[in-house]
Amino acid sequence: MKRFVKAAIAAALVTTVATPVFAAVSVSPQERAKIESVVHDYLLQKPEVIMQAVQELQKRQYQQAESTIKSTQKNVGQFANALFRTSSDPVVGNADGTVTVVEFFDYQCPHCIDMAPVIDAIMKSNSNVRFVFKEFPIRGEMSDFAARAALAANMQGKYYEFHHAVLTAKQPLTQDTVMQAAKDAGLDIDKLKKDMDSDAVKNQLKSNVKLAQDLKLFGTPAFFIGKTDAKASSNIAYVPGGMNQNQLQGAIDNAGK
Repeated sequence: MKRFVKAAIAAALVTTVATPVFAAVSVSPQERAKIESVVHDYLLQKPEVIMQAVQELQKRQYQQAESTIKSTQKNVGQFANALFRTSSDPVVGNADGTVTVVEFFDYQCPHCIDMAPVIDAIMKSNSNVRFVFKEFPIRGEMSDFAARAALAANMQGKYYEFHHAVLTAKQPLTQDTVMQAAKDAGLDIDKLKKDMDSDAVKNQLKSNVKLAQDLKLFGTPAFFIGKTDAKASSNIAYVPGGMNQNQLQGAIDNAGK
């Protein structure tokens, strides 16, 4: 019975308890009630089982994430052109820089917002680095709205002004705050709105999302750092998550060797 109950608890936790543990099993309401009663009583007697199951789940999630990161690093070379050399991508810093930093980000991602001053400082202190920004809106409609506005701003040659204004705007974002950022950046609002709905912008976002999926990214921010002409996976560093200034500078220095 203990083995059965533990298995049931683990199954419930793995499925985030949103779906009944026995939803896929054909049982009567009476049988379900008995099972739930047994589980309830067992948990009262052995509450540590929950912690054990949670720890095991966390261990498996960590192992899965580690495996995914290694896979991305191993295969990143085949995506080098899409990462470093897509002509329609917003590029900031030295357009001819020998080292490139690519960031996948979302305008409503807290860690992306935290990275903004770090990137700004790195940009000012590294004259040989080009920054490529990959809009990857994964946090809902407003993230998509801001991403489309950013790509439209790029068409007016004022990407970074807009980018910086949005990342420093009050959260959560609204259409009004995004449009105010556009005004602060000196953009032609009518043209911006028209370009936001253009096929060029929509297709670029689709390409970004497809690339992120191919790379098996599981969140933002995500960085790829290497020499601008890099082709091999061994010459491109994949860094999932945020970094402080020293860490980012170290990755840039290593890429330049």
